[in-house]
Amino acid sequence: MNTTPNTTPNTDDEIDLLALAKTVWNQRKLVFRIVGLFVILGLLVAILSPKEFTASGTYLPQTTEGGKGGSLGGLASLAGINLGGAGGGSEIPPTLYPKIVGSVPFKKAMLKAPLEFEGINHEVTYQEYYEDYYSPGILGYIKQFTIGLPGLIIKALKGEQELKVSGNESEEIITINPKELGHFKRLGGQLSVSFYEEEGFVQLSAVMPDAKAAAQLTKYAEALLQKEVIDFKIKNAQEQLKFTEERYLEKKKEFEKVQSQLARYRDRNQNISSSVALNQLEKLEAEFNLAFSVYSELAKQLEQAKLQVSKDTPVFSVIEPITIPAEKSAPKRPLILVIFFILGIIIALGVVFGKEYLDSVKEEWKAV
Repeated sequence: MNTTPNTTPNTDDEIDLLALAKTVWNQRKLVFRIVGLFVILGLLVAILSPKEFTASGTYLPQTTEGGKGGSLGGLASLAGINLGGAGGGSEIPPTLYPKIVGSVPFKKAMLKAPLEFEGINHEVTYQEYYEDYYSPGILGYIKQFTIGLPGLIIKALKGEQELKVSGNESEEIITINPKELGHFKRLGGQLSVSFYEEEGFVQLSAVMPDAKAAAQLTKYAEALLQKEVIDFKIKNAQEQLKFTEERYLEKKKEFEKVQSQLARYRDRNQNISSSVALNQLEKLEAEFNLAFSVYSELAKQLEQAKLQVSKDTPVFSVIEPITIPAEKSAPKRPLILVIFFILGIIIALGVVFGKEYLDSVKEEWKAV
C-alpha cells in the first residue's frame, strides 16, 4: 500500500503566515502612520507629564515581647489579682501602621504639613499648596475635562455636601468638606507605608512634584506616625498605672489590717506557749508574709508604671534616613515611549487585519 505524508496543514500554515505578512506589507504605509502617531503621542505624554519625586525612609519598629506584669502575675494571682491583660498588648503592631496612615484624623493632620517649594519664597501647608499654587499641567486639564468630566458634572448637580466620620477621641464626630475629601484622595496615592514582615522593617514614602517638599512631607508623616504610636503607648501605660494604683491601695489596706491583727495577737499572747496559740500565730505570720510580698511587689510595679507613663522614647530605629531625592521618580520617558510604540503596533495590526476581514465580508455579501 503506497502512502504519502500529508503536508497540507504545514503548507496551509505557511500560506496563512505569508498571506498575513503580505497583507501587512501591502498596508505598510497605514501601519507606519499609526505607529508614528502613537510614538508622537507617547513623546507628548512623556514631555508634558509633570515631574514627581519620591522620598522614603526605612525604620525598624521598637516592639516589646510580652507584658510588664509577667514577674508579678504568678504571685499576684495567689491573692486573686489578674494582671495578665494589664501590661500586654500596649503597643500598636507595625502591621496596623498603614491603617493609621490611611485614617481620617491622620490625613486631616497631614494637610497642615509645612512644605517648601521651588518658586515659592515662603513656607506653605500641603492644603494651601494644592489650593492656591499647584497647576496640574496640560495633561491634567485634558484628563480633568475628558475622563473626569462626568465626575465634575455629578459634583455640580449634587452640590457641596459635608461628610461626617466618627473619630477615635471620645467618639468625636469629624466633619469633612469636599475640598478636604479631594485632598485625602490625592494624599492616599502620594503617601504610603509598608511593613515587610519577613525582614521586620517599615518603609514610609511620599511623592510630590518638588524634591524638597517630598522629603519634608515624608519627615512630617514620620513624626506624626511616631507620635500616634507613642500616644497609644502612653494611653495604655496610664490605664496600667490606674489599674496598678487601685490594686496597690487595695492590698495596702489588707496588709495594714493583717499587720495590726498580728501585732495585737502578739501583745495579747506574750507569755502563752500553748500549741493552739502558736498555731494561730504561725497562721497570722503566714498571712502577713503573703500580704507583705504582694504589697511590696505592687509597690515596685506602681513605680514602674509611673516611669512608663513619663517615658517618651522613639518607637523607630532609623535604618535609612529620609533624604532629598536627587533624581525624579516619574515620568519614566523611555518606558512611556516603548509602551506607546508597542501599543501603536498592536493597534496598527488590528486595524489592518480588521479592514481585511471587513473587505472579505463585503465581498461575500455581494456574491450572495
